[in-house]
Amino acid sequence: MNRAVPTAGTGAGAGVRDKDAALVLTDLLLVLIQGIVLGVAIAAPVGPIGLLCIRRTIEHGPFLGFTTGMGAAVADTIYGAIAAFGVSAALSFLTGHQTLFRVVGGVFMLAVAVRTFRQKPAVEEKEVESALRLNATALRGFITGLTLTLTNPATILAFIAVFAGFGLGAKLDRFDAATLVLGVFIGSAGWWLALSSGVAAVRHRITEDGLTVLNHVTGVGLALFAAWALGTAALNEFWPGLLP
Repeated sequence: MNRAVPTAGTGAGAGVRDKDAALVLTDLLLVLIQGIVLGVAIAAPVGPIGLLCIRRTIEHGPFLGFTTGMGAAVADTIYGAIAAFGVSAALSFLTGHQTLFRVVGGVFMLAVAVRTFRQKPAVEEKEVESALRLNATALRGFITGLTLTLTNPATILAFIAVFAGFGLGAKLDRFDAATLVLGVFIGSAGWWLALSSGVAAVRHRITEDGLTVLNHVTGVGLALFAAWALGTAALNEFWPGLLP
């Protein structure tokens, strides 16, 4: 939707412009809310990032869990911007190279799964003793979340599907698109903050044996997601058209 920028004035003309400004702000607020809901909807389903966020929050605290989620939130925002602004070249590249993205994401996820399964809680506690190591671990978590989400073509396809379902792509101007993308970031980041904070409330009740079990469960879960990514990549390569 195209908008005229209201200017200062007096009398009846000023009143009309004030109403126009109020309508503009209302429209932007609605678009922002749509973006927040979309961000939560994309981030909330349980997946590899959710498993890593829960695990790292329990073992290292909410900050490290949140930074892992923030990597996914940044990736969600990037894909949301591509879908909102209708960058056709980027969309064509992403949808045309799904097999490559699935292979890269699957291999990376499998490596994370193996490391997670073999990790011992006692060793992990030593890894975050100093502030320097804490920051390094947080950065690794952020990069992991960012990489796993960026290499998941389902993310951009989900945005495209939701945009099409709500008819957003056709009626968004650049200002609306920017507002929607901001909402996506707020919604996604808010979800990871809520998840890490909620898990942190019960983390001290979990024993070291419980942490070991958590590592094994998370590792197996990540390995299953990796197998799915690699399996769909193989199907897409050898039986094109079988997958949507």
